[in-house]
Amino acid sequence: MASLNYKHLHYFWTVAKTGGVGRAAEKLHVTAQSISGQLRLLEEQLGARLLRRSGRGIELTDTGRTVFEYADRAFTAGDELLEALRARPGEHPSVFRVGVSNVLGRSVAFSMLQPALSIPDPPKLLCHEGRLHDLLGELAVHRLDMVLSDRPMDASVSVRAFNHLLIDCGIAVLAAPSLARRLRGPFPQCLHDAPWLLHGEGAGVRPRLLRWFESQGVQPRIVAEFDDTALLKAFAEQGVGLFSAPELVADYICRTLGVKAIGHTDAVREQAFAISVERRLSHPAVLAISEAARQTPYGVKRAR
Repeated sequence: MASLNYKHLHYFWTVAKTGGVGRAAEKLHVTAQSISGQLRLLEEQLGARLLRRSGRGIELTDTGRTVFEYADRAFTAGDELLEALRARPGEHPSVFRVGVSNVLGRSVAFSMLQPALSIPDPPKLLCHEGRLHDLLGELAVHRLDMVLSDRPMDASVSVRAFNHLLIDCGIAVLAAPSLARRLRGPFPQCLHDAPWLLHGEGAGVRPRLLRWFESQGVQPRIVAEFDDTALLKAFAEQGVGLFSAPELVADYICRTLGVKAIGHTDAVREQAFAISVERRLSHPAVLAISEAARQTPYGVKRAR
């Protein structure tokens, strides 16, 4: 296959983004016939159809979705580069790229990242949410400056990076008031056979929580499991089940969701790690995050 024609690829990307040849032509200030011709050439070069008719519009084929995914990365990165260079002419723009594990609570992530925006000349914060394994791959090739996770990077992962434990706290068990009123007995015995919303397989707290249930002789009724903590909280807010949250943000969650604390335990630990390619932290934003975490009642005094 000859070298990819990026002009043809850009036309295809614009068509896919705008949803049609006509709208893409308006955006690019060219004729619709010109775009259609360039798309045909790209499909001939790739040996596959990229678009097909769907009612009055178009949709991507399976190959088209694959090509669009790569094109979107390339052209989005180009747009970010131009924006960064325009932001501060003659200077190196300050951008802080953070990956946030999708099982780390967003309220925890916010509380940890906020100090990075309070330092002198704060950087532009670019947050990417995803699975820890994928984020570590981005960190390995320096597309991210740091990854926030509720668990450390496993030693079996072939990425040269270091775990910095920032937060280590107990948990609170929370429930909507309507559900809390139905519970009987003292904590934690009141949890037995109570409906429970459980964090997904990737959450670091999950096995510790299940072991604690067993040690206390209680067996909540698991009604749903969630990889996305925001979705879990949406169900909890409606009284579908109880759930656990880090002590660090329990009061905030109670205020924002209208739930109440049923009980607390230090026997189950929630943790938050900064994963960085630096053994000793030096990035100003990461240092601000680390220092702010240490100042909380749950902060680890010495990152490790």
